Amino acid sequence: MIKHILVSDPTLRDGSHAVAHQITAQQIALYAEAADKAGVPIVEVGHGNGLGASSMQVGLSLEDDVTMLETARKYLAKSKLGIHVIPGFATIKRDLTRAIDIGVDVIRIASHCTEADITQRHLGFVRERGKEAYGVLMMSHMASAAILVEEAQKMELYGAEGIIIMDSAGAYLPSDVVEKITALVDGLKVPVGFHAHNNLGMATANSIAAIESGAKILDGTARGFGAGAGNAQLEVLVAVLERMGFFTGIDLYKMLDASDIADKMVIPTIPVIKSESIISGLSGVFSGFAKHVTRISKEYNVDQRDVYRELGKRKVVGGQEDIIIEVVMDLVRNKK
Repeated sequence: MIKHILVSDPTLRDGSHAVAHQITAQQIALYAEAADKAGVPIVEVGHGNGLGASSMQVGLSLEDDVTMLETARKYLAKSKLGIHVIPGFATIKRDLTRAIDIGVDVIRIASHCTEADITQRHLGFVRERGKEAYGVLMMSHMASAAILVEEAQKMELYGAEGIIIMDSAGAYLPSDVVEKITALVDGLKVPVGFHAHNNLGMATANSIAAIESGAKILDGTARGFGAGAGNAQLEVLVAVLERMGFFTGIDLYKMLDASDIADKMVIPTIPVIKSESIISGLSGVFSGFAKHVTRISKEYNVDQRDVYRELGKRKVVGGQEDIIIEVVMDLVRNKK
C-alpha cells in the first residue's frame, strides 16, 4: 500500500524570518515557479508571522501581502498557494477576504498551543468560503500531550481539516515527537502534521519520528531556510521519504533544482546551528526571535545566550518581541 505524505513548503514564509522579512517579489516568482515544476503540493507565502503581520513590533515586510500573494499566484499552476494566519495580526474582513479573493487555496489558522479558542471565527470563515482550512498549534513544546489534544479537538470542532503542531523553538527530541503526535493521532479524526525547527539538529529526525507515529503532513523548506537554525530541509526530507517508501508527489531532481535556485537567488546565508541557536532550543524560545535578540544584544553588549535563558524562564512567545529589550535592560542593570 502506498503511504502518502502531504508536504507543505513555507520557504517563502518561514524563510522570511531569516532575512528580516525582506524577500522580494522577484525572489517569490523565481522560487514559486521552481517549486511548482517540482510538484510541491503547497507553497506557503508571506510575512514570517503570517498574513497581516508586517509591523514595527515583529518586523516590516519589504513587499505587502497583496504583492506577495499576487506574485506567487501567477507562478503556481499545479501547486496550491498557502498562507499562515494568526488571529490578531490578520483580520477576517480585510486580510482574509482579500487573500481568498486573490486566489489562496490553503489557509492555516494558528494560535499559541493553549489558545485555540481564538481560531474559531477564522476557521469558520475559511470553511464558509470553501477553502482548505488547517489548525496550527505553535510553540507546542510548552503544553503537555493531553493539553495539545484538548486544544486540537477545539480546532477540529471549529472546522479544521487537519492539525499541525509546530516545534517553533526547535526544542523537541524524537521521543517528545512520538509522545505528542501519537496522542494527537489517537485523539483526532482529522490528519495530524508536524513543523520542525533545527536548533538542536533534530529537524529531519523529528519529522521522521512524526510520520512513524502517524502524522500525514510534514513541513520543510529549501536548504532549511527559516527562523533561527532553520527548518527541516525539504530536499532531504523528500529523499528520505522516498527511500522509506512514502509518496509525496514531489520530483526529487526538480526539488533539488528548486533548492539550488533558492540557494543562489533567495537565501543570502544558509541556516546553520550556532551556539545561540542551541541555547534558544534548550530554552524553548521562539526561533523567530533570533534576529531581534542578536541585534539588541550587540547594541547593549549582552551575551545572547543569557538573553535566551531569561526569555525561556519568562515563557515569552511570538508577538512579545518587546520583552526582549526589557530582558536585555534587566541584564545590563544586573551587570552593574
